[in-house]
Amino acid sequence: MNIPQDKTGEGGVIITKLDDLLNWARLTSLFPMGFGLACCAIEMMGAYASGYDLDRFGIIPRASPRQSDVMIVAGTVTFKMADRVRRLYEQMPEPRYVISMGSCSNCGGPYWEHGYHVVKGVDRIIPVDVYVPGCPPRPEALIGGFLRLQEIIRQETIRDPRAVQQIMARRMTN
Repeated sequence: MNIPQDKTGEGGVIITKLDDLLNWARLTSLFPMGFGLACCAIEMMGAYASGYDLDRFGIIPRASPRQSDVMIVAGTVTFKMADRVRRLYEQMPEPRYVISMGSCSNCGGPYWEHGYHVVKGVDRIIPVDVYVPGCPPRPEALIGGFLRLQEIIRQETIRDPRAVQQIMARRMTN
């Protein structure tokens, strides 16, 4: 009898790479810390509600940055709030990810041109992994952002973690 070598599941044994197992565990249990600053936060709350139910993707919101691995910046980031956003980001454990939700957090929105107090994108403060466009973006767009983040996580490897890449990139620029 000829048994293929890539056959899995026989006798309850599954063969996989450690990278795939860890990435699967991370992408199916994301704990975002919602950082609602403006009207985008209403749409973010709608995505958590029963109509869209982010829980079915394994996405459960947390209130503490020390228990979160995803930060959702939803709304206008002012210079006054920029220090607080960075502080919360630095309190999150590695690996950590950022979703920028809405045109205000992506690029300053309609306010940066006429206001001296608005940051022209949260990516000037913290590194952003996924941008969700719209003003304000619908809950479906945020779900699409989480699906894109899950694809990013699926491609990661433990041999070359993102934290080390970011530290090395900072050293190269300084």
